[in-house]
Amino acid sequence: MRLLLSRSWNAVRPPSLVVRVLAVSNLARTVANGFLLSVTVLFFMRAVGIDAGRVGLGMTVAAVLAMLVSIPAGQLSDRLGSRTTSVAFGVAQGIAVGAYALAGGFTGFLVVVALSAIADAGGAAARGALIAEALQPAERVRARAYLQSVINIGLSLGTLGGGVALAADSGTLYRWLLAAAGALFVTAGLLCLPLPAVRAAAAAPGRARGHVLSDVPFVAIAVLNAVLVLGTDALLTVTLPIWITERTDAPVSLYAGLIFVNTAMCVLFQVRMSRGTEDVPGGGRAMRRSGVLLAVCCACFALSAGQPAWVAAVCLVAGAVVHVCGEMLHSAGSWALSYELAPPDGHGQYQGMVNLAQRVGGAVTPALTTTVIIGWGRPGWLVFGALLLAGGLATPAVARWAERTRHVPPAERPEPASAAVSP
Repeated sequence: MRLLLSRSWNAVRPPSLVVRVLAVSNLARTVANGFLLSVTVLFFMRAVGIDAGRVGLGMTVAAVLAMLVSIPAGQLSDRLGSRTTSVAFGVAQGIAVGAYALAGGFTGFLVVVALSAIADAGGAAARGALIAEALQPAERVRARAYLQSVINIGLSLGTLGGGVALAADSGTLYRWLLAAAGALFVTAGLLCLPLPAVRAAAAAPGRARGHVLSDVPFVAIAVLNAVLVLGTDALLTVTLPIWITERTDAPVSLYAGLIFVNTAMCVLFQVRMSRGTEDVPGGGRAMRRSGVLLAVCCACFALSAGQPAWVAAVCLVAGAVVHVCGEMLHSAGSWALSYELAPPDGHGQYQGMVNLAQRVGGAVTPALTTTVIIGWGRPGWLVFGALLLAGGLATPAVARWAERTRHVPPAERPEPASAAVSP
């Protein structure tokens, strides 16, 4: 037991002071996100009186806007500094979420959810660049792994708090929870103020600052990353519960256990699964292994159809364990490639490109999997698994191509403009 507790603590204990500050900021932000995921839709439907179709339309518009601003927000981070931009977007998101309670109709709803989504996308690019600019290259993936563990803890806490509000189903309680979420977003942004005011490095002599979309090998990496994203979060949160309900005899309550397994394993093992992925070859290998594991998990889920309840449950549990291993490897590999292949003067926009690809993958997954997996049954799982396998197997070769085309050596950490906090 003592050994298990020690390993659990090591899994969530940040490795440096910079990462500790970011971890506390991330915890506040993800608790707020958990609140939003739980109550936003029902708040606007029941407390504000907007019908489900228009709520869905507004959320879709907001998601599209978030995709469109991902790269420009990253460019802004490269010019103004990642710390400054992280703070600004965090505060902006908090103000937008706090304004949810003031939205009195569809137009107000559309404005506040759009502004919140834009600030969220901008903050994601800036925070990714902040890690690249404040830490040495060898420390970045490990830091992201720690922060990912914190994200899972925060989302769990926030969702639990949102569940309490859902049980009460009170418009007043929804408003208080949204106000708390806004305050947490503002707090998360302000917590970054003590970090070094690091700016992106200047472009290399004789070379203008390039645009990420002109970097064809990196765009190819982002596309393959989006393919693997199809098999991560939305597959588990959207497709699997429908599959269990409509295509298997397993108890629906099993799904809650699968989510718990996923969250617990991410918290405990993300750091360990990220070892050896600190450079381009390591990132490519992690993405390849991720594709293999995600394909295997699809086969396990496919086997659960038409089986007795206990056999279906065993297949689903096995698939969930394999899935989370593939998910953790995908995260580690994508972090390594996004940092190591980015020029030192462009971490913001390169992080924006990766975030854009991930948002596109997450947006496409529900419609694609509902059609292919729920519609086709077992063959759909196999087709989907083959797509994930192809994406994973192709990534190392594309990563080597991208590495050969780099114009500059791997970035070293630039000197901070101020040293209020040092690692």
